[in-house]
Amino acid sequence: MVQSMKFLVWTIAALAMLGLPLAHAQAVQDADTASDSAQAPVETEIEQEEAPPQILQILVEGNQRVEADTILSYMLVRPGDVADPRLINLSIQTLFATNLFADVRVARERSTLIVYVRENPVINRVVLEGNRAINDDRITDEIQLQPRALFTRARVQDDVQRILEVYRRSGRFAVQVNPQIVELPQNRVDLVFEISEGPTTGVRRINFVGNRAYSDRRLRGETVTSEARWWRFFDSNDNYDPDRLEFDREQLREFYADRGYADFRVSSAIAELVPDQSGFYITYTVEEGQVYNFGEITVTTEIEDLSSEYLEAIVATQPGSLYVGSRIEESVDTLTFAAGAAGYAFVDVRPRVTTNREDQTVDIEYVINPAPRVYIERIDILGNSRTLDRVIRRELELVEGDAFNQVLVNLSEQRVRRLGFFEEVEIEPVQGTDADRARLQVNVTEQPTGELAFGVGYSSTDAFLIDFSVSERNLRGRGQFLRLRVSESSRRRQIDIRFTEPRFLDRNLAAGFDLFQVRSNFSQEASFETESTGFSLRSGFPLTASVEGGVNYTLRTDEVRTFAGVSSAIARAAGSRVTSLLGYSVAWNRIDDFQQPTNGFQVSLNQEIAGVGGDVRYVRTEGRGAVYRNVFRPDVVLSLTGEAGLILAWGGDAVRINDRFFKGGNSFRGFETAGIGPRVVQRTDTGELTRGDSLGGNFYAIGALELGFPLGLPEQYGVRGSVFTEFGTMGVLPSVDQIEDVGGTTSPFTIDELAPRVSVGVSIFWDSPFGPVRFDFAEAVVHQEYDRREFFRFSTSTGF
Repeated sequence: MVQSMKFLVWTIAALAMLGLPLAHAQAVQDADTASDSAQAPVETEIEQEEAPPQILQILVEGNQRVEADTILSYMLVRPGDVADPRLINLSIQTLFATNLFADVRVARERSTLIVYVRENPVINRVVLEGNRAINDDRITDEIQLQPRALFTRARVQDDVQRILEVYRRSGRFAVQVNPQIVELPQNRVDLVFEISEGPTTGVRRINFVGNRAYSDRRLRGETVTSEARWWRFFDSNDNYDPDRLEFDREQLREFYADRGYADFRVSSAIAELVPDQSGFYITYTVEEGQVYNFGEITVTTEIEDLSSEYLEAIVATQPGSLYVGSRIEESVDTLTFAAGAAGYAFVDVRPRVTTNREDQTVDIEYVINPAPRVYIERIDILGNSRTLDRVIRRELELVEGDAFNQVLVNLSEQRVRRLGFFEEVEIEPVQGTDADRARLQVNVTEQPTGELAFGVGYSSTDAFLIDFSVSERNLRGRGQFLRLRVSESSRRRQIDIRFTEPRFLDRNLAAGFDLFQVRSNFSQEASFETESTGFSLRSGFPLTASVEGGVNYTLRTDEVRTFAGVSSAIARAAGSRVTSLLGYSVAWNRIDDFQQPTNGFQVSLNQEIAGVGGDVRYVRTEGRGAVYRNVFRPDVVLSLTGEAGLILAWGGDAVRINDRFFKGGNSFRGFETAGIGPRVVQRTDTGELTRGDSLGGNFYAIGALELGFPLGLPEQYGVRGSVFTEFGTMGVLPSVDQIEDVGGTTSPFTIDELAPRVSVGVSIFWDSPFGPVRFDFAEAVVHQEYDRREFFRFSTSTGF
């Protein structure tokens, strides 16, 4: 900085010596002769003397923080020089230009030149007062003055303008900013910006001029800026923002371009502020032009491995169809991907657009410039400060020396993102040392993977819930999962430890174990409670790119305690038994997002065999499937899900009540937990049935059709809604647990019917700071007399 200033000084001095005009500076004062005017030019005062005196000494006075040598380094005169007024004026200008000084004066006492300076104060702190709509951090990020910086009035005024601009971008044009200075000892100041925010300046009306094909109302729906309405209290898009106005112009252009208007343009966008500064009127003047169709579509390439006929067939722009501007970019992406899949990483696809106004067609020629086939020279992983390189590399489908393939690059990016360790994942090819060499840069941004959670909640099913867990999804950066969880509610207590090694023995094989103790209270549904203690071993492995298999083994002790007066169907299950389970699973997954799927499908099959040792013998089979599709818009998702299960005893055993299926509550909305299926009932004097204990069933089948959508609130609130219908049935009791109806009102009996049930309703999902919350409102429109129904359910859970 000092060197730059010196260069500037000598440049100015050289121009001055050539006789160019100089800016006026403060005059040199002679201690022997008083000046009549403080503003008199120094040249006049010195020119009255016959010969300019020689300077023998230069002194500096008034400096506190800046060294005298530093000040003297900016002077263009030195001891031994004559007192040249032009050089003294330039020295004064140079010292002012450093922004270090509030005042600079030069006086001469015979052969001594004295430089008087008053330093600019140092800012002790910057205080914002009156800002309620915009927080301090957002403003301090914009302004330049910070604590320990030098104070200048010019900088203060610049920061006032920056604060005004921040408020104007937020729709507050009546804001006023008044800077105040609080002087402190040691030449320090506190800088206070007093802000009067004023009311929000909304958009009163959006008008369009020149539109014939689409109404003003239709076009307002395409702009982000909206008209101010009283019900839009969560929306800030009804505030005027000039930057957003430019974005809206582009939105209108894209809207018309996607509907055939290739010549459309917005000739002007004018925002007028009403006199009382309470709102804006925005007027767009548009020129729609004519509707065009795609004309001749060709693909030109000199790459022999790429067939022009094939490429012309896969582009989104087809001859004779309506001109859609966004399809041109889609076609460029498609051609780039096709070339990348063939090993050409750095192809340049350029569309040449020719508009034929005579026949209202648009011809497009996609030119693929020649490029060599590319091979992977090196793979660099960047941003992984904690996760080991090998954890990321083992997810990649490419290694050094492989031919470049864009399909495998995209698949690798999906696999790394699926780990869940990174906030952002991007794999991009970079030119290597030669034209046919490429480096893959795997850029990742790590996110926290450990979690210490303590939750307290309430649900209509479990009443109060307490949950404590410690988990780590990327243990020691090796990709291992470890969790300790303790949860307690009025109906369930669970303690479990889970560990998973995703690459057991450095193979594509996941292995892990679980230790658990679970106590469940079914006294309200079936008059019994259970306590299970045991462990399980499990492993998973890929069968194909989208199909995974797994095997598991579980050994546990199940203790069932029944209450007095229960039916024989429940009393038979009392006691302690050992269950030894061996099972397998197969899952076919083609969904786009494991957390919130919007497209694709998934199918799974699980089967467990009890009887490989132990006291219990049965075969349990369950299958699940789901299909997801976007409808209308990307954030509206239609899903069809279904599941079914069957459990059969073998070896002369009968399935006990604690091993059967219980459905209802979260698994079948509109019914209570264990609200459907076989049940013990008793007939009253009037012939009505009194509901008794639920007995569960050996078979169930349940499906659901649901449409999920946003509720119009800002995305950061995490609130969504859905409408749904669920349908299904459950039944099939072992004969040993069935009680015949002998008539009368004193003898209980069992009902076991595979009768259909149907419910309809709405759900509201809230990703709250305390965990996911769901509100269900459902009505059972098809049900049985002995079913237990419920209209409202509130539930919360903790995700891992």
